[in-house]
Amino acid sequence: MGFDAKKAVEATTEWIRAWFEQNGPGCNAIVGISGGKDSSIAAALCVNALGKDRVVGVLMPNGEQSDIDMAELLVDHLGIEHYVINIKDAYDGLVAEFSRKGIELSKDSIINLPPRLRMSTLYAMGQSRNGRVVNTCNLSEDWVGYSTRYGDSVGDFSPMSCFTTAEIRAMGRELGVPAVLIEKVPSDGLSGMSDEDKLGFTYEVLDRYIRTGEIDDPATKERIDSLHKKNLFKLRFMDCFKYEGVEVKAE
Repeated sequence: MGFDAKKAVEATTEWIRAWFEQNGPGCNAIVGISGGKDSSIAAALCVNALGKDRVVGVLMPNGEQSDIDMAELLVDHLGIEHYVINIKDAYDGLVAEFSRKGIELSKDSIINLPPRLRMSTLYAMGQSRNGRVVNTCNLSEDWVGYSTRYGDSVGDFSPMSCFTTAEIRAMGRELGVPAVLIEKVPSDGLSGMSDEDKLGFTYEVLDRYIRTGEIDDPATKERIDSLHKKNLFKLRFMDCFKYEGVEVKAE
């Protein structure tokens, strides 16, 4: 059976409305807008559910962002209130402080620092604007851990985490999101590489494997399975010690 984007949009819209009724009646949805498909479609879903007056977009360049015009296109298209909060001073300040302490930051820590600063920014905005922070990850990214833990992997609610990349694109078309945003080549904006270049396989191959279990190349299957297993920790609550000598009786 084919994916019904209209039905998926309707169900997700109702879920967002119900979530806010229970977890923040009258609150705003706070969305980090990168200019990519996921944040664009997440914002569009929130506008569909709550109305544009209850969605706040936050653009967070780290100095100059070459594709910030895509983020501006999205907020103008949706007509939502938005702010540009440049994280460069915070980023440079932290990097410089590590350097002063004689600590050389690893390549991965340098790549992952901006997403964590951006999430701090979104929560500061949320607590200042009566908001709830939107997680914009999709199933395909989550499956192979393509996110930064405590960066773009978190949020207060996640409307798209059960949909693959192809399904998210179909929902974007149903929502009327500009095609240039839906079809934009996915990139983390940090490493200078596309998502698919970094992963070593296409989202089309990954999506098919997730939904059908079918995959043509054994080596690609092995890589996907390995990434999935190694990154499962990102999808669960942190491991906690359970001491048998104490118990919780409060209800």
